[in-house]
Amino acid sequence: MLEMFNPFTLHSKTILVTGASAGIGQAIAISCAKMGATVIITARNEERLNATLAQMPGDNQAVKADLTNRADIEVLVAALPKLDGVVQCAGIGSRVPCKMISQENITQVMRPNFEAPVLLQTALLKEKKINKAASLVFIASRAANAPSMGNAVYSASKGAMLSYAKCLALELAPRMIRVNSICPGMVWTDLILKDGLSKEELHKAELTYPLKRFGEVEDVANLAIYLLSDASSWMTGTAIDISGGGEGVLVL
Repeated sequence: MLEMFNPFTLHSKTILVTGASAGIGQAIAISCAKMGATVIITARNEERLNATLAQMPGDNQAVKADLTNRADIEVLVAALPKLDGVVQCAGIGSRVPCKMISQENITQVMRPNFEAPVLLQTALLKEKKINKAASLVFIASRAANAPSMGNAVYSASKGAMLSYAKCLALELAPRMIRVNSICPGMVWTDLILKDGLSKEELHKAELTYPLKRFGEVEDVANLAIYLLSDASSWMTGTAIDISGGGEGVLVL
């Protein structure tokens, strides 16, 4: 029987997904497992993390960790095997008008959205947990390049992530390790429902997108699968917009 060609398979790959207890991170973790990877998932909420694990086929593992806590990063990294892929999804959203931004606002957003993924990545490299020719994927946001009112701190955190990822791509290229970012527009998750807009307002806003809808978490997961697979072996240092053609429209 002829074996079906599948350049997107993740069989024999071991992948870490952060922020996997809900939303985009959860969808990526489940999709990776369905594509044949062995997946280690992490997040702060153990109950929701285990609920994600229960939806994943195969032999996978859940590790509770708060990545804003350096001790948790150390424990997580020590427990990890060598990795063929990492997807960093953990983060929070926050809207504060520029004239109201405080030190607390900056710390609240920058720690989980920028500091934590950078320090986790540093620890993974120092402890030699990343295999040669691995793929590292950061979930950023269209907000980094599409300003919206009240979104300055969040947008800045995602912009910082994009710049970091491009530098990391150059540094890791000699080991054939790829580093790319995904920049979603509005995606239906709990995050946008907590942003102060009603569902009616959001449904009206999604009609401004050329494809007349916001994204689903599976849309982003499918792009992550491509970046983690060998199909993207000649791609590094990129930031890919996935926004239904929504240039300059409502983003989170």
